[in-house]
Amino acid sequence: MTVTEPIVRPGPDAPPPAPAPRPPEEARVVLRRVAPEDIGVALGAAVAGASFAWVLYGRILPVTGWQGYLITAYASFLLLYAIATRMRLDRVAASDRVAGAVISSGAALMVGTVATVIGYVFVKGFGRILHTDFFTATQRHFSALSADGVAVGAAHAIVGTFEQMGIAIVLSVPLGVIAAIYMNEVGGRFAVVVRVVVEAMTAIPSVVAGLFVYAFFVISLGQGFCGLAAGLALSVEMMPVVTRATEVVLRLVPNGLREASLALGAGEFRTLWNVVLPTARSGLVTAVILGCARVVGETAPVLLVAGGGAGMNWNPFSGVQTSLPYFIWVNYKSPSDELNSLAWGAGVTLLLIVLVLFSLARLIGGRAPGESGRRKRRRATAVAKSLTPEPTS
Repeated sequence: MTVTEPIVRPGPDAPPPAPAPRPPEEARVVLRRVAPEDIGVALGAAVAGASFAWVLYGRILPVTGWQGYLITAYASFLLLYAIATRMRLDRVAASDRVAGAVISSGAALMVGTVATVIGYVFVKGFGRILHTDFFTATQRHFSALSADGVAVGAAHAIVGTFEQMGIAIVLSVPLGVIAAIYMNEVGGRFAVVVRVVVEAMTAIPSVVAGLFVYAFFVISLGQGFCGLAAGLALSVEMMPVVTRATEVVLRLVPNGLREASLALGAGEFRTLWNVVLPTARSGLVTAVILGCARVVGETAPVLLVAGGGAGMNWNPFSGVQTSLPYFIWVNYKSPSDELNSLAWGAGVTLLLIVLVLFSLARLIGGRAPGESGRRKRRRATAVAKSLTPEPTS
């Protein structure tokens, strides 16, 4: 027989039970905020790392060279910064600071490299593009032995670049977008085959694309050297880039938008045209810009199929035609200082063209779906009609 002990209830005058001890609060790691003491520790570690690398690399080890010194100094900086940070903070915060230092230094190295290249090209060639002859004259009546004062410029190369890029965009962008829509939205038994072909085309060297167009279009069909052949070669390089980028963008569109459109009674084509593509518009523009950036500096296809020329050729379907990359390649090898300066000026022009294309992409693709001028006017008209009272009979 089990005896149950009586439950003793506290009286009204009994003291309240003591609260349970709270666990110690953990220090939170503050992201995206750099404290002044962290900056001081990083600067001190950088100076100490550079000094340690100078002693170790320049005085103790039997090696020389600034490349090894920079690598040793950077490794010493990370080690000293990790030790100094661990002495102040816990392990998680110290790891976060060291990882932030690695990422920040890598980003600074990348930005510095790009800025150095762009700055050097602008310093060498910006003075050349300030002359009006650069955009109005050609190279037809100029050579390395010409006298001073002869007008010479890159107008024919600029025209050829725009025409060849326009042909490549017209041919590759619709095909690339359609292929991406087929792989992501339609599917089917051939979707895997199309994806494999697109991935294989991405790795094709530009010279192989130029050789293919040269053998098939220039030789077999007998069309000869022309800007159209260069545009075809560039489109072979541009189309897989547009296709891959467009497919990735279409995958980012939420399936809920498609399901909502289909639930409201819209067909698949109307859902694609009015919901999916407007939602992915900024990504589609970015895909086109990536494709243009992939081929805007190609020289080998133009060299093989366009022929290159010193005079203006407005007709891309007949006759040799040059482009800015080919123009740079030819003139930079020349012993003439005048032609060398033309090459640097063409490099600056090529950078400005890419900058303009990128700015247009941000302007067009930065707007949200439904914010185009046509759609705004259509909504304003619908709102005005809804607010207008109907005439009474």
